[in-house]
Amino acid sequence: MHYTGQIYRPPFEAASLLVQATVGCSHNACTFCTMYHGTKFQTARMEDIEADLREAAAEYPFIQRVFLVNADAFVLSADRLAAIAEKAHEYLPKVKTIGMYASVKNVIGKTDEELAHLHELGIDGLNIGLESGLDEVLAHLNKGFTVEEARTQLARLRKAGINYSLNIMLGAAGSELWEKNAIANARILNETQPSLVFTALLHVDPGAPLLDEVKAGTFREDTLGQYVTEELEMLRGLELEDATFYGLHTSNVIPVQGILPRDKDALVKRLEDGLARIPERYLDSHPEKGYEGISILR
Repeated sequence: MHYTGQIYRPPFEAASLLVQATVGCSHNACTFCTMYHGTKFQTARMEDIEADLREAAAEYPFIQRVFLVNADAFVLSADRLAAIAEKAHEYLPKVKTIGMYASVKNVIGKTDEELAHLHELGIDGLNIGLESGLDEVLAHLNKGFTVEEARTQLARLRKAGINYSLNIMLGAAGSELWEKNAIANARILNETQPSLVFTALLHVDPGAPLLDEVKAGTFREDTLGQYVTEELEMLRGLELEDATFYGLHTSNVIPVQGILPRDKDALVKRLEDGLARIPERYLDSHPEKGYEGISILR
């Protein structure tokens, strides 16, 4: 298998076959992220993709889902994605769906007809980093799109029949705007109706521009207690028709997972009960990034 540089996948894609379609990130400019710094964006060669599919067919002929890496493989043209999908079905006839990371920007350049055709070829379950429902936050994070653009492009995906999960980054607005951010997040999620909501905490990587703001005190991160309260406020405002709520990232202070709307009350209660059990000395703390939930058990 051909893999170059850093390889990431959502935790819920653990059983998927990872096939490299791109290297690095086409945007690679978010102020909080350094995941692909130092990795030049490039498109994987079709012959390498076909060789990987051939190898996978020999080892995992039963595989039913393929996940294209790296950061935003949906940046590829509709024709290129269609060719990859056709090859995936040729070598792995049991494959039902082909997912990948995607940006809102990736959708803009594809026509409605192209999106519908990609869905017919099994492309589904895109993982999209929305992060926040506030324009000022998206601009601060340098995501490269606005809330209105997200709303418009996600509606186009739904019209084409393509399901998607949306990543929400708790704490993305900072400690002074956590409540406004929570309300805005619930609003955009209700408007776009994703099939899965993936929550994790803001993780400012060393070397990221946002870290300079944290050190200078111009950006104040949520406290541990605010992270949970922000998630609670957002969850209370959600009116999703049929979606998985996935809060099992290692950064989540209190792990939660369930189906909305069925499990909404149970999830709210779990967060409320968990928040009440956190010792007071931790609520105003800023624990080590990535392990916030573990930190309160020490």
